[in-house]
Amino acid sequence: MTTLLLARHGLTDLTGPVLAGRTPGVHLSEAGRAQAEALAGRIAGVRLDAVVSSPLERCRETAEAVAKGRGADVVLDERLIECGYGAWTGRPLKELAQEPLWQTVQAHPSAVTFPEGESLADMQHRAVAAVREWNRRLGLKGVYLACTHGDVIKAIVADALGLHLDHFQRITADPAALTVIRYAPLRPFVLRINDMGELRLPEDSEEKDGGENITGSDAAVGGGPGTT
Repeated sequence: MTTLLLARHGLTDLTGPVLAGRTPGVHLSEAGRAQAEALAGRIAGVRLDAVVSSPLERCRETAEAVAKGRGADVVLDERLIECGYGAWTGRPLKELAQEPLWQTVQAHPSAVTFPEGESLADMQHRAVAAVREWNRRLGLKGVYLACTHGDVIKAIVADALGLHLDHFQRITADPAALTVIRYAPLRPFVLRINDMGELRLPEDSEEKDGGENITGSDAAVGGGPGTT
């Protein structure tokens, strides 16, 4: 079974108050750099066959902290980039929450296409396609980390859980948190969601327990755009 470690990037100065989206030049803050280093430490004992990242700076910097010391290169995958929020990009979340479309984003995200931007359904399609391709590339015993964005992670997790995209707001991906999915030939197994603890994987990735040897804490609560 292929094991995917999904990591959200660490904090930036825009995380929280502003929908950063694909704004260029958004780097990790001092706190975000510390989070990235802590993430690397939490998974130091886990073999990684690849480290993949969204091309945006905040994800690359988080992934580079993980790859450092492993002798690994960070591979950029455009399909893991943040959702294209279009005209919403760079606007304060408090302001966006007053837009009529905001309620649709919360209640019926599968119907949402952002003004001058991407639909959430298209975002999910290309992100899941990237994961499936990496799974095939690395094979059944592959273990890899993909560093990406909150809404992208939530969309991938919804797919793995067999949830309709309209339920993806029930999932949370906090800065520098890990979500772990094991892809078996028949179905995926979601082993951890929004995990902030130490991660250990059994050597045999085809272990029948579905990953009960992974240690850490789970949390799954709601969220919305701007978890970027």
